[in-house]
Amino acid sequence: MIMEKLLEVNDLTVTFNTDEGKFKAVDNLSFSIKKGEILGLVGESGCGKSVTALSIPRLILSPPGKIEKGEILFKGKNLLGVDAKEMQNIRGKNLAMIFQDPSSALSPLQRVGHQMVEALRLHQKITKKDAWEISINWLKRVKIPNPTKRIFSYPFQLSGGMQQRVIIAMALMMNPDLIIADEPTTSLDVTTQAQIFELLEEMDREKRGTLLITHDMGVVWEMCTRVIVMYASRIAEQGTLDDIFFNPQHPYTMGLLESMPKLTKEPGTFKLKAIDGYVPSPLNYPSGCHFQSRCSHAFKHCQNEVPPLIDIGAGHKVSCFLKSS
Repeated sequence: MIMEKLLEVNDLTVTFNTDEGKFKAVDNLSFSIKKGEILGLVGESGCGKSVTALSIPRLILSPPGKIEKGEILFKGKNLLGVDAKEMQNIRGKNLAMIFQDPSSALSPLQRVGHQMVEALRLHQKITKKDAWEISINWLKRVKIPNPTKRIFSYPFQLSGGMQQRVIIAMALMMNPDLIIADEPTTSLDVTTQAQIFELLEEMDREKRGTLLITHDMGVVWEMCTRVIVMYASRIAEQGTLDDIFFNPQHPYTMGLLESMPKLTKEPGTFKLKAIDGYVPSPLNYPSGCHFQSRCSHAFKHCQNEVPPLIDIGAGHKVSCFLKSS
């Protein structure tokens, strides 16, 4: 069975103008998401994951940000070509985003219930009473205790974890075709994280697509079917879950996997291996391969040219001269 492509991003390039200069936060990014799948986008902080997420619903603040080139095809329509009013209708109803920072996504001046009801009635022709009932039901589904009381709270009256659950409820209650989840459970305890991920998987089984952005490879293993490994504005590697975890080809992917905790039977053998160095500033990316300054396999060619993203078989792609030479 061939699944329908829900989202297709082609050659996306996003730049920012700052007082220190202009830089590329996302450089020629291409990927797709099909109905019914969860695509994981992983990498260290500063790699461009959140900028990628904000670019899809056109939430990049301009200025200073700008989508320089590329296309974002959502259900066959290029979102970069639609007007502001149509884009507003698409956001929330068809394309929902779970933001990393709930305090910046919720208005401090309105009770959370009023914000949920307003979002529902903006996109659906329902009564205010029905919108309140739907909102309370979704607060129950994201495990907020005493939702009939909490729905009348202002955001500052809720903990960070509860605020995050409100944001998740607001995204999922619209039954969107595509969910973009940017670190959706970082402020939640482990038990609630598991419950939220179960809810996201339930939405996935209903033939919706999900872009799950995280730095946690354990979450990727539990949730995703395909994975993109991103480093310093570019794709380092992409493939199926098995490709990435059992047959990694890029030194950066290998480093991420080696930094994961592992259970061993022998006492005293547990040890984490860190990747040397840090993600470089986007204002000072090295020429050639962006990973070359941290890579133990780098050679002279890596310093001068950008390695192409090549397919090494069955959609498993890697951007490394060790595989293209």
